[in-house]
Amino acid sequence: MGADKINTNKINIVDTTLRDGSHAVSHSFTVEQAVAIAGGLDKAGIDIIEISHGDGITGSSINYGFSKVDELELIEAAGKVIKNAKLAVLLLPGIGTIEDLKKARERGANAVRVATHVTEADIAVQHIAWAKQAGMFAVGFLMMTHMASPEKIVEQAKFFADAGADYINLADSSGAMVPDDVRARVSALKAAINVPVGFHSHNNLSLAVANSLAAVEEGALYIDVTCRGLGAGAGNTQGEVFCAVLERLGYNTGVKSFDLMDLAEDVVEPLMLRPQVVRTDSLMLGYAGVYSSFLLHTRRAAEKFGIPPRDILVELGKRRMVGGQEDMIVDVAYQLSQKK
Repeated sequence: MGADKINTNKINIVDTTLRDGSHAVSHSFTVEQAVAIAGGLDKAGIDIIEISHGDGITGSSINYGFSKVDELELIEAAGKVIKNAKLAVLLLPGIGTIEDLKKARERGANAVRVATHVTEADIAVQHIAWAKQAGMFAVGFLMMTHMASPEKIVEQAKFFADAGADYINLADSSGAMVPDDVRARVSALKAAINVPVGFHSHNNLSLAVANSLAAVEEGALYIDVTCRGLGAGAGNTQGEVFCAVLERLGYNTGVKSFDLMDLAEDVVEPLMLRPQVVRTDSLMLGYAGVYSSFLLHTRRAAEKFGIPPRDILVELGKRRMVGGQEDMIVDVAYQLSQKK
């Protein structure tokens, strides 16, 4: 991309290590870890720091996995060390409620990202409207956007825009997109709605940085990242890498790249249960278009029923399973085991 075409607006970096990264560590973050990571992110100049259970506030449950520490404690502790960034929570209507959002706000959250399946944005309208009335920064978050056309995404995003969303985030929740898929969706939304656009990627096809850069080149102003790429599946856009790439290309992020690198290496990497690499099962998430947070659930079901994770993920993809249907993973594994 030529320098004359570079977006001269500030690119806002949204770090979700303490939310999407929660999936990769089985929701085991401690208060001390949350404080260290949140404080380091704030010092590095990150714009928005998201903290929640991986499946949003009140996601701690038998279906999604229990948190080691109540997320409200993590939010409150992190809020005490965040001086400049917005402190955000994720809310999935049906898992979290407005009452839960009130509690998070009381503990220090001043931003919320309300996430729905790509065809169900209408169920988030009341949550976004309440957040705006309460003085919060509110984001409409469309998940699994590889499953819908650009036209459908525009249709759904209008629900968020009409409710007063500060920006609209498109999530490649399966890591199934290639750059042209991202370009088509971001450019369509930019052309149709006068609300800033954001993008959230997973690295299941090893394209998270490339896809996030494609989003920026099409005018996205908010990009999700995690330190060391810590997140569901093969992880997310690796923050220290992506910010270095943007810096090399002349974009303005306001992020202190060396501070972010040090945080990733000295604080986040030591707590990781395993390296965030593209293994066969995480690759299959992107290949089959399966929700990234299904990975650990699938590994456990595969071990229990003696079925290769790849077979389970292919079947989940055929059935077009989406976030919130984690309970079906065991059913699918059992059914496959009966065919052996």
